[in-house]
Amino acid sequence: MNYVNILNKLENIKSYIESGILELYVLGDLNADERSEVEAMSKLHSEVRDELEQIEIDLGNIAESLQVMPSDNVREGFFNSIKFSDEEIINPIASKQEAKVVSITQKPTNFYKYAFAASLALLVVSIIALVNVNNSLNNTKQQIIALQSSNQNFANRVNYLNQEVTKTTSALDIYSNTDYKMVKLDGTDNAKGAKIMVAFNSKMQKVGLDMKSMNMPKNDSEHQYQLWALVDGKPVDLGVFDMDGNQIGFKEMKNIGQAQTFAVTLEPRGGSVNPTLEKLMVIGNI
Repeated sequence: MNYVNILNKLENIKSYIESGILELYVLGDLNADERSEVEAMSKLHSEVRDELEQIEIDLGNIAESLQVMPSDNVREGFFNSIKFSDEEIINPIASKQEAKVVSITQKPTNFYKYAFAASLALLVVSIIALVNVNNSLNNTKQQIIALQSSNQNFANRVNYLNQEVTKTTSALDIYSNTDYKMVKLDGTDNAKGAKIMVAFNSKMQKVGLDMKSMNMPKNDSEHQYQLWALVDGKPVDLGVFDMDGNQIGFKEMKNIGQAQTFAVTLEPRGGSVNPTLEKLMVIGNI
């Protein structure tokens, strides 16, 4: 045999050993034909035989390092339950060798089974933990969103109250200011019982409506109330407004320096150039 053939032979044996079939043989995971093939190779090649023996030793060491020693009571009960046959008594060496082979092949097999079961259990536990963490994060996000919404609502409420306080303070200032003349407008036949209080400051040419004390029928979306001032018998537009019972404070209207009478009519939304006298709602003289 030349050197090339020798090298090829060694290379084939090395590839056979590294294929993993020897480990499967020791673990008992081969069928009958495959086991026969391994046994034939071990008889033909000492390298295969030596590798099998080393695998058995290594797996046996791993199994022994992971085994759990039973208590004295368990061990004693186990040995008391064992019954030896006559053959085992006559040839204890052979029995011991057979037991050794079984222990070498069985322990590693059990080890891998237990390791796989433990890995599977760990995977399941990890998935459950991840699901729980994800649910917890979602709940936390929802709580944060709810808290942010609550904070925004609270901020809006505080802002609204601040505006209401400002309007109330402004109304008190107007009522206490002697430069303002309060003119009461009473309802006509078109709005019996209606009333509006107009604050008029001729020096500053300011006109305002007391929205808190206002008592007017609620207007629809197509109409608005329009305030007029009669100056030397001529109507002057002072602006439009809506009746909203939730308003407080004074609503500032258009400026005017003099007037003898104030009146309110119901006009199309946006107001009219001239008042619709048929829709006169309230009127009052200064």
